[in-house]
Amino acid sequence: MIVLGVESSCDETGLALYDTKQGLLAHALYSQIAMHEQYGGVVPELASRDHVKRAIPLLEQVLSESQLVLSAVDAIAYTQGPGLAGALLVGASLANGLAMALNKPVLGVHHLEGHLLSPLLSAKPPEFPFIALLVSGGHTQLMRVDDVGQYTLLGETLDDAAGEAFDKSAKLMGLGYPGGPAISKLAETGDPAIYQLPRPMLHSKNLDFSFSGLKTAVLTLVKNHPGELSLQDKANIARAFVDALVEVLVAKCLSALKTTGMKRLVIAGGVGANAQLRAELNAAAARKRFEVFYPELELCTDNGAMIAFAGALRLQKNPAAASFNYGFNVKPRWPLDAIES
Repeated sequence: MIVLGVESSCDETGLALYDTKQGLLAHALYSQIAMHEQYGGVVPELASRDHVKRAIPLLEQVLSESQLVLSAVDAIAYTQGPGLAGALLVGASLANGLAMALNKPVLGVHHLEGHLLSPLLSAKPPEFPFIALLVSGGHTQLMRVDDVGQYTLLGETLDDAAGEAFDKSAKLMGLGYPGGPAISKLAETGDPAIYQLPRPMLHSKNLDFSFSGLKTAVLTLVKNHPGELSLQDKANIARAFVDALVEVLVAKCLSALKTTGMKRLVIAGGVGANAQLRAELNAAAARKRFEVFYPELELCTDNGAMIAFAGALRLQKNPAAASFNYGFNVKPRWPLDAIES
């Protein structure tokens, strides 16, 4: 079975083809970062318009790379939510329009389920069950994953997610958008002894997160700093920020493993590409004797491959999950633990 995946939930347009026998055949991605950078964040209307412009050329690219014709596709999966309503509508319209023209079944996929399952596309995929840390955009969640569609929420952020804290803190330091890669790179040259930032909810006796206070602490450092921040000052603040955030994420992951008795941890989402987080988790895994799994770096950000793959897994589990009813809706707000198994 060959599944076409369409991702358009925010500021990346992704198309991909996944074959349940051969694996990932091709995927193409266009990022809008350069367009949104001048505004310091994603502008929803611009994002939607750009998805319209990019989707068909990306579709033609994946068909060319896989040497397939469109009629060879057996089903089409698209991101139904959560995300920006206008952006989601672009992908939903494309997927349902193509499916209707080809008389193929169509399936709406949860964006976070795509991230959650993306490490299964790696060369060393995890087996079920496992604990998953989802750190994608506005989401920071710990989930117990027993199978495709069987997810239990263990903890989540109460305010700013990790990705939002990265972006907002980077903006405070004049580092631009997106903030994660900029702060992570700058932190490599920072002195860890200069500043100490709070570790919110580190000892909260639950698996929830809160990063708003960490962002506020960065704001206080920046406002109270005498004179203009030098590049080294920014590096020192970045190092303190990354150290604090990573310590909390790692500690919560270890607590989740201990609470559930599991020995497999999956990291998914954009922040999962963070070098410091991966290094600390790998070190913890070696000490505590558990396995940790990551998606390939190119699949950490939003992409069509994860949507095609999640759609294929859904259809393998339940062929009736797809529909020939091409009237569609999108779900800008859609809790992961509310999807049907």
